[in-house]
Amino acid sequence: MADYQQDDRIVMSLDAGGTNFVFTAMQANREVVESITLPSNANDLEACLGTIRKGFTQVREQAEGDPVAISFAFPGPSDFPRGIIGDLMNLPGFQGGVPLGPMLEREFGIPVFINNDGDLFAYGESIAGLLPSVNSLLKEAGNPRRYKVLFGITLGTGFGGGIVRDNALFLGDNSNDGEIWLLRNKVDPSTGAEETASIRGVRRAYARNTGTPMEDAPSPKDIYDIALGEQAGDQEAAKVAFRELGEVVGDALANAITLLDGLIVIGGGLAGAHSLFLPTVIEEMNSTLITPEGDVYPRLDIKVHNLEDEQDRKRFLRNTATKVRIPGTDEFVDYDPEKRTGVGLSKLGTSRAVAVGAYAYALHALDQ
Repeated sequence: MADYQQDDRIVMSLDAGGTNFVFTAMQANREVVESITLPSNANDLEACLGTIRKGFTQVREQAEGDPVAISFAFPGPSDFPRGIIGDLMNLPGFQGGVPLGPMLEREFGIPVFINNDGDLFAYGESIAGLLPSVNSLLKEAGNPRRYKVLFGITLGTGFGGGIVRDNALFLGDNSNDGEIWLLRNKVDPSTGAEETASIRGVRRAYARNTGTPMEDAPSPKDIYDIALGEQAGDQEAAKVAFRELGEVVGDALANAITLLDGLIVIGGGLAGAHSLFLPTVIEEMNSTLITPEGDVYPRLDIKVHNLEDEQDRKRFLRNTATKVRIPGTDEFVDYDPEKRTGVGLSKLGTSRAVAVGAYAYALHALDQ
């Protein structure tokens, strides 16, 4: 992967929310214009498209140089490689397939790249966030192990995911990779994991355990403060709400990492409450299964470590390789019998990771 921190090319980008669109431009992995916020006009397709044209036009006028591409995250379902947006819940004006990418390419005369925000979050963290940070710590610790696979999840309004392997973003054959939100919910198997692993999930759990109507439940930030004893409320119910989130996230990640085998990075608005749910995530992933005969065995073939806990991080980083002799010879090779992975928080912050991912994705595609 090229070092885009030194690249002077400019890429325009967009943070697409249901209420507002925030437009900016990136150069050398950093914003180089004042961001522009415009109402999304979510219910009116023509007005929404007009907002997108206006936002990128204003960014181009601010930029000190000609942008070489447009690259941004947009909600799905979508055919991301072709830039076609499907039916969206938070932007209901988009229905029936809207070729947003081709429209913008004709409007601005430069390539347009659209991806899922979970994908770009993982990509940004693989380039300049958790993945290089962990590999640097391993090098400092004298451990020859290096990681190439990163699974990124975001916990907030929803429960999103993205997969990176060998500096390449995995998109799947249907632009539908990393959809961890659709895994079965451990605590409520009739629903998807997102119903617990999200802002509404934390509020719903607190409401259920306090007998409060859902519409009257406090925000996750307030529930977090209640759990810490810094605000009045039912402290135990608040702790349970975050433990439930941790149990569901841990169960989903255990299923995912069984197939992926790599590091895990967590971002999103709920990540700030990690002290209340991350230990449960790790406990769930390191839990056991039982055979019909009653034999107990680890749920995963790998040991999962909490990279936010200093002592557990040290255990993760230590070099446990030993020398084993090649049969019939006097030669030895290194062998590390301890398979392991780690779960840590975003090093860049979610929004910046998405922006870095969008920037790098565009430049890497152009370079290819």
